Amino acid sequence: MALNKQHKLYQEDLTNILSVKGIEQLHHKCFLITGATGLLGMQLIDALMAMGDVNVVAVGRSKTKAQERLGEYFDSPRFQFLEHDVTLPLLQILPSISSLDYIIPLASYTHPMAYSQYPIETLLINIKGAEYALELAEQCGAIVLYPSTVEIYGNAYGDDIFTEDYTGRLNLANARSCYPESKRTCEALCQSFLKERGIQVKIVRLSRVFGPTMLPSDTKASSQFIQNAIAGDDIVLKSRGEQYFSYTYVADAVAAMLHVLLHGEAGIPYNISNPDCDVRLRDFAACCANYNGQQVVFDLPSDVESRGFSIATRAILDSSRLRSIGFLPHYKIEDAIHRTIELLK
Repeated sequence: MALNKQHKLYQEDLTNILSVKGIEQLHHKCFLITGATGLLGMQLIDALMAMGDVNVVAVGRSKTKAQERLGEYFDSPRFQFLEHDVTLPLLQILPSISSLDYIIPLASYTHPMAYSQYPIETLLINIKGAEYALELAEQCGAIVLYPSTVEIYGNAYGDDIFTEDYTGRLNLANARSCYPESKRTCEALCQSFLKERGIQVKIVRLSRVFGPTMLPSDTKASSQFIQNAIAGDDIVLKSRGEQYFSYTYVADAVAAMLHVLLHGEAGIPYNISNPDCDVRLRDFAACCANYNGQQVVFDLPSDVESRGFSIATRAILDSSRLRSIGFLPHYKIEDAIHRTIELLK
């Protein structure tokens, strides 16, 4: 499974990202992005590098993985890769910080198997990664865009939809809480640095994101469905599939993040979702299966898998605040799934 970045569909995705209103304000700017080789980081960097005059400092734990995912930029004077563990201060690896304009700390474990096997690491990567990004911003005067998550809302009460002031239910009596609770703490850190030290922090809360820049190791249900479809296998569903979630295609998510960076208000969180991608898990699976005439089959999860699963059965994000600052997504769920499969098969 490998992404052909020259494929016309991927190039269309990059064009759509760069059609964000006010994108010209980013010309000649410098970004520092952690989690550079991840689902969001890779496409964000591809879009920024496509602008032709933006500088990118990419941070990741593995230079080998970075060469596989972003290797075409290693000879560019506008690109620098730094191999670094984000649980250690970023100031240790940056001899010069005066040129940084934006910091986006994307480094995080974001899939169930990691939550199950590495709950301590999941928590520390999020909290330390945010702390050191904010401290770096204080030193250089950069704006921080913090990527939070739908999971901070927990499980809905009844049929509630998550607006940005919603508080749901979280179960702290298991290690799975490492992800949503650490993300909540990170948002509190952002608000505290804004209030106490004047750091300009903009916050987005991402719904479940999928797309062609996903990693093969991703164990999220949506990613597993897509990998099954690419392999020509039946789609394996490890539940009844009644869960009702907001999803976002990665190109829409990256575009929305840049839109908030340009037009959002500091300290105000913005939900990133697309009403055309609100779908039950079984219907997401069926869409993947229908692509190649496959079937959806049911299989009980292992104990290790189930420990990492979210307890949420409904997580629909209200994106009214994002729309109020002028952002509209491009992709409906069927198109987004089919594009992903087509680009990776």
